[in-house]
Amino acid sequence: MTKNNLLRMDNVGIVVANLDETISFFQELGLQLEGRAMIEGEWSGRVTGLKDQSVEIAMMVTPDGNSRLELCKYIRPEVIEDHRNAPINALGYLRVMFAVADIDNTLERLYKHGAQLVEEVVNYQDIYRLCYIRSPEGILIGIAEQLK
Repeated sequence: MTKNNLLRMDNVGIVVANLDETISFFQELGLQLEGRAMIEGEWSGRVTGLKDQSVEIAMMVTPDGNSRLELCKYIRPEVIEDHRNAPINALGYLRVMFAVADIDNTLERLYKHGAQLVEEVVNYQDIYRLCYIRSPEGILIGIAEQLK
C-alpha cells in the first residue's frame, strides 16, 4: 500500500479586491480565463468555515493547461485582513512564480497594467534571469526566464 495518494496540485487561490482588473493583468501575463462563477450557499460555507458566504471566482489557466490560479472576490463576508503589502518573509505569505520566454518584454507589458518591480532583475548563475513584481492588487509575483 502506498502512502502517497496525491495526484496533482489543482490551483492556487488568491483573494483580490478588483476581479476584472486582476483578470486583465493575468491575461497580459499570458494566462487564459477558463471561467467565472459565483460560489455561495450553505455547502460552500461548510467548506470554508465562513457560513453565509458569497464569492465571485475567476479561474485562470496557463497556456500549457497544467496550472491554474483561482482569483476570488469576496462579496460576503467582508475581507477582514489585508496582507498584500507584507514582506516576503511574513509567515504564510504567498508568492506565485511563472516561467516566461522573454522577461524584458513581459515586464514592459505588465508595467502598462500597473506592475511594479520589487527590486531588480537578477541573473542567477547564467541559468535564469528573474525578479519579483507586485501587481496592481499588490500580489507578489515572480517571473523567470531560463537562459540555458
